[in-house]
Amino acid sequence: MSADIARLDLALRRRSMYGYAIGMAVYAFVIVALYPSFKNDSSLDKLTEDSSTVAALFGASGSLTTPPGWLNANLYANFVPLVVLLLTIGYGASSLAGQDEDGTLALIATLPVPRRRIALQKAAAMALQAVPVSLVTALCVLAGHQFDLTIGTAGLTGVTIGSLLLGIDFGAIAMLIGAVTGSRATALGVTSALAAAAYLISSLAPVVSWLHPARYASPFFYAVGDGQVSHGLPFGWAAALIGVAALATGGCLLAFDRLDVR
Repeated sequence: MSADIARLDLALRRRSMYGYAIGMAVYAFVIVALYPSFKNDSSLDKLTEDSSTVAALFGASGSLTTPPGWLNANLYANFVPLVVLLLTIGYGASSLAGQDEDGTLALIATLPVPRRRIALQKAAAMALQAVPVSLVTALCVLAGHQFDLTIGTAGLTGVTIGSLLLGIDFGAIAMLIGAVTGSRATALGVTSALAAAAYLISSLAPVVSWLHPARYASPFFYAVGDGQVSHGLPFGWAAALIGVAALATGGCLLAFDRLDVR
């Protein structure tokens, strides 16, 4: 029974996990294949120059005609994190609080397994759900060599790991809030609001001066908002993301021990 709970949850979520991965693969391949049609379009760069704040809202900054700029604006600053977060936050909110409200968590809690191990297995299942989307997107970007779109190995690896860790962070936060409140709706709503605020802070910080210092409070900045697609993921930024996940997961273990399972 060392990993039966995680395997069961992954089996129940396999359709959404594979569905999002396939959809993201199709979208990513289209973005990669379209690059040759836009790489010499100077009007794209003019768009970010003339409407920098609006462009920043969608994750577009700098030159959009370079491979890193194109990928950042169309994939890694927005869509990849969004899809990963849909998976991890959705599962994180339902894995404890949602199952408690459904009455199924009580059955799991009666198993001869410590509560903390139950929570750890669910945290592992949450993290694994973010892997297929991140991986297939990276594989599609690798296909960009056939379409004159190339980025360095460090950049692709860094932004892929950053997107994965970002999803794990907010998924763990959703689990923590669910374990504290026992409410799936609260966990889903609060975590989604935190993720939206973090995205806005990271996106607008480069063009809104008073938001610039606040970027260090945003997991988006550490994951995908600091040029990771060009330069990779700095060790310090990866450590910060791992630290958030560790703190949220540790808090979840403690809270789940005290949750009055119905």
